[in-house]
Amino acid sequence: MADTADTRTPAEIEADIRRRRAVLAETLDEIGVRVHPKTLVGDAKAKVASNVDHTLGRAYVQVNRVVSEVRAQFTDEAGAPRLERIVPVALVAVGVVGLLAVSGRRRRG
Repeated sequence: MADTADTRTPAEIEADIRRRRAVLAETLDEIGVRVHPKTLVGDAKAKVASNVDHTLGRAYVQVNRVVSEVRAQFTDEAGAPRLERIVPVALVAVGVVGLLAVSGRRRRG
């Protein structure tokens, strides 16, 4: 069995105690800052802002992709409009707006 007696001097033991107290005080200060209500609110706000930024970024990418796909359907490789696709869609849109206008008048009248 090994000798477990402490061979340090009382001054060394006291210095070690002072160092450990300083480290413990620093740790307690860090914990106090972390659990302070202002810190918790700030961390929560930062997390929400990050999530919103991430969600908006993903939404922007998705919308941009859809717009690019739609644009590709109505323009050729050079960027010129494809009238053979635009005219039918425009006629359908005008027809739908006309039907909505007529049905709106019927409801009021």
